[in-house]
Amino acid sequence: MVQGSENPQVDSLARPAPRVSYRMAEPAAALAESGTLAAFGFGKHAPRSGDPRHLQVPLEAFEGPAPLELWQVDAPVSSGSDGAMHWAAGGGWLFASIELDEREHGGATATAELAYRQLHQLVSARAEHHVQRVWNYLGAINHGDGDAEHYKHFCDGRASGMGDFFSEGFPAATAIGHHGDAHHLQVYLLACDRPGRKVENPRQISAWRYPRQYGRTPPSFARAMILPAGDVLAISGTAAVVGHASAHQHDLDAQLAETMVNLDALLANAGMASGFDSHSPLKAYVRHRGDAARVREFLGRRLPGVPVLLLHGDICRSELLFEIDGWRYV
Repeated sequence: MVQGSENPQVDSLARPAPRVSYRMAEPAAALAESGTLAAFGFGKHAPRSGDPRHLQVPLEAFEGPAPLELWQVDAPVSSGSDGAMHWAAGGGWLFASIELDEREHGGATATAELAYRQLHQLVSARAEHHVQRVWNYLGAINHGDGDAEHYKHFCDGRASGMGDFFSEGFPAATAIGHHGDAHHLQVYLLACDRPGRKVENPRQISAWRYPRQYGRTPPSFARAMILPAGDVLAISGTAAVVGHASAHQHDLDAQLAETMVNLDALLANAGMASGFDSHSPLKAYVRHRGDAARVREFLGRRLPGVPVLLLHGDICRSELLFEIDGWRYV
């Protein structure tokens, strides 16, 4: 269901969503453009920059070199850093990121708690305090059994650190395992000075209501978020989950098809037509390198003309082989 949508009228003061695009460009050139809120490079060989708006995401692209992902707004942008925290703001929008080494902060649970506590402190002090979307990238996400799994420790820490961070409802989110330093945690978010509207998938149990078998602390995210002006749907990491269970365990082709059904159901529940176009960039996360060609061929057939960045990443459940997230512009 669409949460918080009792008033169907779009706020006349709502902020147009940032423009998200993929582009082959040097970070310095992209960051010099007016209105650049954030720029993301992918993989260990991506160019680096000391600009707080630039983030190197520790996920390798299958088709390198990968383009930059750019977020741009129609307003001047200011930025800054405070220790491990970096931020940029403009046009009513806020980008914030933090990167921490779990070895320096007491392990996975304590590090996730610290990351979310510091993000909460930053965002709650600003006008742009309505969090729309969060990305979590952590190493060795499936390492450990049962409650000792790395991802479950992360979920425990995230819940402890957020406090009342998301008192108005959970934002859209992604959590993916990277293949870089196993102790490296990266979290970044997009927030606004106006609230968005949460969207759930009728084919799936809301993540925060998952049963105990998925850990002491259920994941804390909405399936998607309609951004304040109603012009974009920010889609959370979406995989072959039906109800609360993983479907078609270890069957890539069936998981790909089921994920597309979930995307269509999510779009329908958001009041949007099915399908994506060339203005709606997506990220596809593939667990096994050997599956990349099959995934690329499938997405080429099912999403022709849609910009999809294919990344090597582990899904939060070890039996899942594929996940997709991104943006659907109206």
